[in-house]
Amino acid sequence: MAPSDDTPEISTADPEPFVDFRTHPEEYRHWGLSVDGRVATLTMDVQEGGALVPGSELKLNSYDLGVDIELYDAVQRLRFEHPEVAAVVITSAKPQVFCAGANIPMLGAASHAHKVNFCKFTNETRNCIEDATEHSRQIYICAVNGAASGGGYELALACDEILLVDDGASAVSFPELPLLAVLPGTGGLTRLVDKRHVRRDRADFFCTTSEGLRGQRALDWNFVDALAPRSQFAETVHARAVERAAQSDRPDDDRGVKLEPLQRVIDADRICYEALTVEIDRELAAATLTIHGPTDSNVGGTREAVRRAAASWWPLAITRALDDAILHMRLNEGDVGTWVIRSEGDHATMEAVESFLTDQPDDWLAREVLLYWKRTLKRLELSSRSLMVLVEPGSCFQGLLFELVLAADRVYMLDGVFEDTALSPATIRLSPLNFGNFPTVNGLTRLQGRFLSDPEHVEHLKTLTGKDIEAAEADALGLVTFIPDDIDWDDEVRLALEERQSFSPDALTGMEASLRFGGPETMESKIFGRLSAWQNWIFQRPNAVGERGALTMYGTGQKWSFDKRRV
Repeated sequence: MAPSDDTPEISTADPEPFVDFRTHPEEYRHWGLSVDGRVATLTMDVQEGGALVPGSELKLNSYDLGVDIELYDAVQRLRFEHPEVAAVVITSAKPQVFCAGANIPMLGAASHAHKVNFCKFTNETRNCIEDATEHSRQIYICAVNGAASGGGYELALACDEILLVDDGASAVSFPELPLLAVLPGTGGLTRLVDKRHVRRDRADFFCTTSEGLRGQRALDWNFVDALAPRSQFAETVHARAVERAAQSDRPDDDRGVKLEPLQRVIDADRICYEALTVEIDRELAAATLTIHGPTDSNVGGTREAVRRAAASWWPLAITRALDDAILHMRLNEGDVGTWVIRSEGDHATMEAVESFLTDQPDDWLAREVLLYWKRTLKRLELSSRSLMVLVEPGSCFQGLLFELVLAADRVYMLDGVFEDTALSPATIRLSPLNFGNFPTVNGLTRLQGRFLSDPEHVEHLKTLTGKDIEAAEADALGLVTFIPDDIDWDDEVRLALEERQSFSPDALTGMEASLRFGGPETMESKIFGRLSAWQNWIFQRPNAVGERGALTMYGTGQKWSFDKRRV
């Protein structure tokens, strides 16, 4: 069946609306995107009546998930469609207001699952902005031309520089604790101290006063990087953007790759993309994601062939499909707790794809695809789902795709072949991409994280790059979990899925998150670790969402009531 743009009908009994993460600049309701040579401008102009869930009014550039979906799409398009853009300015079209943060009535009415997914996606989008600045050399500058509170200031914090209009009224603030009894939901506290190195006592004052900081104090305390009067603000921002753009290595003489609409078909229990199929077993609460490996027609191979293939080039096509599937599944299929990953293809074709990626260190598009795959792997690991990989005859878990094996909570690899098939035994293959291109949120590669106590083993694995590794050797090398033969295969996989489905999903989420990222901490790992903890506690406490909680009472004119006990 050829992919189309179908959207399933959703029962009116569903507690949350169906959310489609696919969009396009022509469909934007809340953002304007303009490009002027080496500088692009993203202008926030949230339409009050354009909420994802009808009934909420998105006043003062407050945002919901729909606003952030557009922002994520714009950030992606700037990276792929505009290689010439070296600096991006984020600002507001509304006078006196930059962004009021997440829309409070939306948060108050949303389910807990929606709140958590909203905050997670929003933070991933902020991380994407930071990744663009650091690794794509597409530098983000925030022009705060009015009040920036809560998530509005968190958006500014994701940028490399923050310029604040100095008009005596515009301020940056985190009012969540004093006004809502919650915390900044997209890493704001961690970014204050880990990224901007704000002193703890000053951060404490800042987070406990709803008014925030203005002008010179905001600059002196390092909450912003520069001030300019309103009369000179636009000129100052543009000059700084041009200056930062001149420091970038992004090419100004190559055409971009247009991200054509992602084709997808959704049936009741099946989602089809060109490079990926998702099949849902609702009885087991499990989804099988089958990756269709590259073919001769979408390998690319040369720079000219890759440019002709554009968005259909296999590494880009599979990354876009997997990214969309992850987002769709974790928001629209919350009951499906286990994701099983398979692949179909051959190592030779995968090697042809990877040769271009590894042999073109100076090609901006190869760099962008590898960075996109890195971000998608991180999104997979942060999706609060059990991850299992099945390595079978006909699989193509090599290099790029072998990262999925390393990301899994468990890996089953068939020892031998299935009866009555002509396929050769299953093999896995390491490539140079597995040794540095795809760090996890804690900065380690997945191999380094897997063998924390034995870094010499990782060095040994490098010597096996390009070799076909069968089940027994893969087991001995510590690269897979179990190697059943064809007699036991079906039973072992089925029992594993049944067992997973019988456990508490809350306990599984905590266990998996605790086990996946051993080793050092980074700003990114702290953000997600702390979000997982406080969102699943503070967001459900009566002081925030109870009958007289601050989030519930907000906007009613009535005073909240707190249980004052600390524990």
